Amino acid sequence: MSAPFPLISINGVADALISPLDRGFTYGDGLFETCRCVSGRIPLWNYHRERLLSSAQRLQIPVDELRLQEYLDRALTNPIVNQYADTVVKIQITRGVGGRGYRLPDQVNPTYCIGIFAGSQLQSPLFLNGVDVRVCNLRLGKNPALAGIKHLNRLEHILARAEWHDEFAEGLLLDGDDNLIEATVSNVFVIKNKQLYTPDLSGSGVAGIMRRTLIETLAPAINIPVNIGSVPCESLQVADEILLTNSVFGIWPVKNIAGVATNLNHVITRQLQQQLIQLLA
Repeated sequence: MSAPFPLISINGVADALISPLDRGFTYGDGLFETCRCVSGRIPLWNYHRERLLSSAQRLQIPVDELRLQEYLDRALTNPIVNQYADTVVKIQITRGVGGRGYRLPDQVNPTYCIGIFAGSQLQSPLFLNGVDVRVCNLRLGKNPALAGIKHLNRLEHILARAEWHDEFAEGLLLDGDDNLIEATVSNVFVIKNKQLYTPDLSGSGVAGIMRRTLIETLAPAINIPVNIGSVPCESLQVADEILLTNSVFGIWPVKNIAGVATNLNHVITRQLQQQLIQLLA
C-alpha cells in the first residue's frame, strides 16, 4: 500500500492553497519546524514549540498558540496518520498576506501550514553504518539578528546543497573565518578526549532541536561534557569522533570526509544513539 503523503492543511483546511501575496512566499517572511512523529505523537514537541514561539517573537510574528495547537492536533488525529509508525511533521508559519514592500502590515494575520510526510525508522542504515560528508565551498554569513532561527529563507543552504548530488549524505558548512558552524540540514559535534565540542551559533546557523536534546539530555546521561564555542575546521582532522544531529534522522556517525576515511571508532556516538532510542521510545 503506497503512503498517501503528503497531507497538507492551511489554517486548518485540508488541501487549501496559499495566496501569492503571502509574505512567506514573497519574502521568506516566516519560520518552520520539522519534527519526527511517532505513531501520531511528536516526542520532542516541547522543544519544538519553545523554539517556534521564541523565534516568532524575535521575528515579531504574533503566533496564536491555541490556534496552532488546534491545527496540529487536527492533523495528528487524522486516522491516516495513525496507520504509520514513523512520519515527519512540518509546521510553517508566515506573517500572512501583505502588500508589496518590506514594511510590516498594520494588521498581521499569520498563515499556519501543517504538512505530514512519509517518514522512516530511526535506526536507518545511515544511523547504523555512518555517513560520508564533504566540506562545502559556500561560507555562511554572520547575522546575529537571525542566528539560531529556522526561518524560511534558506538560500545559503540551498546553494551549498547544490554543490553535490547524492555521493555524500551531508555537507559541512564553515563561516568566513573557516570555523565549523553546522551542516546543510543538521548540527555537528566533534568528540576529542571524551568531550563533545559543538559550534557557538550566536552569529549564524540553526539551533537544532536534536542538538539541544544531546546537550541537555543525552550527553549528561552518560557523563560526557559538552563545550560550546569556536570549532576550527582543523578540528575535523584530529577528532576522535564526529557526529551529526537532526530532529528527524537523530544522530549520524561520520565515517568519511570527502571520500577519506576518518578511522573513527564512534564509541561515544553509539552510546548517545542508545540514549536517544530510549528517549524516543
